[in-house]
Amino acid sequence: MNCGTDQVFTLVPSSTAEDNFGAFLGTLLRGLVNDIYVQIGLIMLLGLAAKNAILIVEYARMKRQTGNLSIRDAALAGARLRFRPILMTSFAFILGVVPLTMASGAGSAARHSLGTAVFSGMVAATVLGVQFVPVLYVTVERMLARIRGVSQLSPAMDSQYESRQEAAR
Repeated sequence: MNCGTDQVFTLVPSSTAEDNFGAFLGTLLRGLVNDIYVQIGLIMLLGLAAKNAILIVEYARMKRQTGNLSIRDAALAGARLRFRPILMTSFAFILGVVPLTMASGAGSAARHSLGTAVFSGMVAATVLGVQFVPVLYVTVERMLARIRGVSQLSPAMDSQYESRQEAAR
């Protein structure tokens, strides 16, 4: 596997659990059933939560490679850099589905199910995802660094460490 794709393949499925949690919690709190409309909403949420996770992971990888940052610093930099765009797109989507949650008339039950699942799932994915994706990135990156036998320090710190080790010999 490519050095960059293994983080994405590991992190994206791990980071989409919070949207399912939010969707099921929202439908449960409103007394709705898990019907086909809720399940369609879950598929929509999977794509949006995955997009947010990919944005954070890709920017963290980019910062790690170009900015000489440690794993933790790169994850924080990626999360900070993508925080505003993620919030803007997520809240635009959340506010866009509010009318579905309050629909009336013919077919309103379907709109309630879809709107509630998507609304509550996206709120959970936004609030929890922005916090947990950097933590998952650091965990996976450190685990992969141990497996590969690569240093977890930034490249600049790693070269300083190696020069100190050579000087000590």
